[in-house]
Amino acid sequence: MLDLAETLHGWLEEGREFAVATVVAVDGSAPRTPGAALAVDSRGTVIGSVSGGCVEAAVHDLCVQALRDGRAVPARFGDHPEDAFAVGLTCGGTIEVLVTPVRADTPDRQVWAAALTAVGGGAAAALALVARGPAALLGRALLVHPDGSYEGGLDGPPELDRAVADETRALLDAGRTGSFALSERGSRCGSALTLFVESSVPPPRMIVFGAVDFAAALVRTAKFLGYHVTVCDARPVFATRDRFPEADDVVVDWPHRYLRRTGTDGRTVLCVLTHDAKFDIPLLTEALRLPVAFVGAMGSRRTHEDRNRRLREAGVTERELARLHSPIGLDLGARTPEETALSIAAEIVAVRQGGTGVPLTGSQTPIHHDANERIPGATGPHAAA
Repeated sequence: MLDLAETLHGWLEEGREFAVATVVAVDGSAPRTPGAALAVDSRGTVIGSVSGGCVEAAVHDLCVQALRDGRAVPARFGDHPEDAFAVGLTCGGTIEVLVTPVRADTPDRQVWAAALTAVGGGAAAALALVARGPAALLGRALLVHPDGSYEGGLDGPPELDRAVADETRALLDAGRTGSFALSERGSRCGSALTLFVESSVPPPRMIVFGAVDFAAALVRTAKFLGYHVTVCDARPVFATRDRFPEADDVVVDWPHRYLRRTGTDGRTVLCVLTHDAKFDIPLLTEALRLPVAFVGAMGSRRTHEDRNRRLREAGVTERELARLHSPIGLDLGARTPEETALSIAAEIVAVRQGGTGVPLTGSQTPIHHDANERIPGATGPHAAA
């Protein structure tokens, strides 16, 4: 839902009422993951999608109903073949949707406004919604900030709000979207309430080392995938804004020195395209010891073997070396910079999502992998990419 924040915030500022249908759970194969949303405003405008087209008409009607009645509506699609056929959900899975009205008289309207403002401004925040439980609590919201403070309340005992805030903050710290269950008094032993949490964090970083032609193509691809992209090279004649207009940052510095002073986290991707030992070895010695999501290096098989030998001589352990994706990219037969960038991006996505990289045709691998098995923060541009 938070990926619709810009439009929804505009609707709020204009005084429009709207209803948001959010996918809160998925079982089996489904087109969209939890957090996908469709919204309908009081003028009949529709944005977003919960199923890539499968159940949109039925969900639209639920949004109109929620806007009219002012009550949250839970719905589940795909439990029975005849139901799935009726709404077009033919992928074989099931999805649970929570439709929440945001009207002038909605008690959590200010919570929604604060959430949409925070996300629109690039701040980290997580919105927790009651997805299952007593009808009076369905759709109630709590906005949680990284410092643990929160806005809103569930009209229950204080310990319930505190427990929801604590559990939500844990998901926000990991950059994850997910669910948890509590009793109506906030005990973790009960399951009377199910809270769905959607986290929004700043875009993950990709740092591309080596201002080469392949880097220019990779920058464009990474921006498409939602990364904040930095290009770093020690050679000022190559590391220029003119050569990398789409990069968020272009840095002239020795790669290993820049890596030491810049910020990285568990979602950061490091791509080393220089294949020059004087840059690669000190850089990778640093990179392979950082808790980042991905470290990859370009080069031929011969370069790869020589690089590994030099890294071992520099003190890199076998366990650290096993984290290195080299030669970087999947086997697509790529030749051009654009094809190579696609190959690299494909491997990054496969690692992030737990994919195998094999063709789906003829294989028995799942098309959609369990979101809980992904690297934290990898549910989307603002939640992991």
